[in-house]
Amino acid sequence: MDIVNIDAELFERMLSKFESFVGRMEALCQLHADKGIGQWLDNQDVCLLLNISPRTLRTLRDDGDLGFTRISHKIYYKPEDVEKIVSLVEDKRKVAVKKGKQI
Repeated sequence: MDIVNIDAELFERMLSKFESFVGRMEALCQLHADKGIGQWLDNQDVCLLLNISPRTLRTLRDDGDLGFTRISHKIYYKPEDVEKIVSLVEDKRKVAVKKGKQI
């Protein structure tokens, strides 16, 4: 094992830079802390909220009407994205009722 001696001034500069780095990392963590998975909705949540079938939900995803994120083969949706498509789902429901179908 080698012992390395450094000047006190150099040590203080290194310590200062490290503290600055830690501060930036903490700021980044706080900036992105609200993007936790706990606030997202899964397939079942969205189907219950919109009163739609899983197949209709898949169609909304496939058509690009509803954004999603896949994490370990599970799909999650942002609540604000789900809120944006409520009117679209209602319009599709009205069209389906006119055709004598359900969504």
